[in-house]
Amino acid sequence: MTAMSPLIPVDEVIATLLADAVPSRDVQEVSISICVGHVLAEDMVAGINVPPVANSSMDGYAFNCEDAEIAIGSICRISDRIAAGTVGAPLTRGTVARIFTGAPVPEGANAVVMQEDTEPVDDDHIKLIKLPVQGENVRVAGQDIERGALILARGRRIKPQDAALMASVGVAAVPVMRPLRVAVMSTGDELVDPPGPLAPGQIFNSNHYALIGLIRNLGMEVVDLGLVPDDLNSTEVALRRGASQADCIVSSGGVSVGEEDHVKAALEKLGDLALWRIAIKPGKPLAFGQIEGIPFFGLPGNPVSTFVTFTMIARPYLLKMQGCSDLLPRPIYANAAFELEPGGRREYVRVRLETTRDGDLNATAYGNQGSGVMSSVVWADALAEVDIGQSVRYGDRLKVFLIDH
Repeated sequence: MTAMSPLIPVDEVIATLLADAVPSRDVQEVSISICVGHVLAEDMVAGINVPPVANSSMDGYAFNCEDAEIAIGSICRISDRIAAGTVGAPLTRGTVARIFTGAPVPEGANAVVMQEDTEPVDDDHIKLIKLPVQGENVRVAGQDIERGALILARGRRIKPQDAALMASVGVAAVPVMRPLRVAVMSTGDELVDPPGPLAPGQIFNSNHYALIGLIRNLGMEVVDLGLVPDDLNSTEVALRRGASQADCIVSSGGVSVGEEDHVKAALEKLGDLALWRIAIKPGKPLAFGQIEGIPFFGLPGNPVSTFVTFTMIARPYLLKMQGCSDLLPRPIYANAAFELEPGGRREYVRVRLETTRDGDLNATAYGNQGSGVMSSVVWADALAEVDIGQSVRYGDRLKVFLIDH
């Protein structure tokens, strides 16, 4: 593939990559206390009902709506007191049982009257002001979850609320996919790791730390290959090391057409180059291939280009390798508060979303959309997608992707 090859459309690139990605088959068990962020390796099925028995949803009094001895205005004896975590005696005809939220409804009762709908008479009696209908203020067994129900599907990235749901059916150990190991390297003789010092013409290496954070946010492990000098031999050594230690390699820089850009050449020598030069802005010089059988992403060196291409292109691929079922970022829609002339690549504009008084969502673009302006990504909370040949005028409806999705 030469530098004159046509740019590949973004959607075609993503479809090709997802067809190529092979999900991991490595499964491990982790404690439910540390499962959040992992990917479920198996469907989770409830082994019990939740709640396991009918219980009260209110503080009040349990009684039987069919009891002929009870009516509005009745003075009823309190025959029992049932707190959460205890089981009361069967309800005696003509009486009520004091009951608290979450406590099991006693045998013989079929409703709970709220405490506010009663009046105390003495320590042992109440007066009923209002009668609920049968089943009112009672959570039936299995109201939340029925035994045998699928509660979470395989491939889901576990959230805190998912952990709570599994705990509610008694799960203590969770089968998850082993976290993907992703090797990260940066190239460029102009780069220096903080804190320096910087020689004339040098800059601090920022992409490396963005990539490490983005990968860890996906629940994956990082193999840090560090900063690699701009020469072919050093690049080959680093790539071989990454291929031996990781499931995938992600590099920033060195994939353009300059004489000091050696990543593409090393990729072609050690493996194969499947994709190069994408119709995306920022981020055109993106490479994808295999290094000794290990997938490799060569992302552009400009900081915003690195961030955008990882977020929109590399991230779905890595998620599929991890065994996730939810791969692509979900768009929302906003009204453009900026204008843009048509271009020859799909552009991802850094925007900040604001809600108007009428409840509409407006997207305001950062003033400088240069691919080296990382402050634009920090300022923004979303990327607005503008397709090839699309012009943007104030008020146009745009597809946007939240950066922190």
